[in-house]
Amino acid sequence: MKTMYNKFSSDNIILTSLDYVLNLARANSMWYLLFSTACCGIELMQTAGPRSDLERFGSAPRAVPRTADLMLVAGTITMKMAERVKILYEQMAEPRYVISMGSCANSGGLFQSSYSVLKGIDRVIPVDIYLPGCPPRPEALLSALIDLQNKVKKEPYLRKKAAKAV
Repeated sequence: MKTMYNKFSSDNIILTSLDYVLNLARANSMWYLLFSTACCGIELMQTAGPRSDLERFGSAPRAVPRTADLMLVAGTITMKMAERVKILYEQMAEPRYVISMGSCANSGGLFQSSYSVLKGIDRVIPVDIYLPGCPPRPEALLSALIDLQNKVKKEPYLRKKAAKAV
């Protein structure tokens, strides 16, 4: 009689790569750094709320950069603040990802003619996904997170580390 828990059954064999399993775990546990300014911060809070619920995708907010995988840069960044954003980014553990959320973070937005506003966060830190809008809807942020998860699932995680060691 064949049982469901038989260790020698051929139904329980799964063939996969270690890269796939690690990337699946990494993609479904993207902890993001709480960092937002202006009106995009309100949309970020809405995305973490009960209607959109970022936590169902494995994303949890983190208050310190050393425990975060993802930085959501949301809102206007001034020249004075850009230095602090770079410090926070450098304190994050590798591998780290950045989503630039909103027109102000992408290109300076409505305030790009001001002398004190940074003309895009990509001038300071590398950006993985740009999220347009003023402010972008919570559904757009969920879509960007899913796109980032798909990108992480395709990375050669162990092979990349082995190549760096040689």
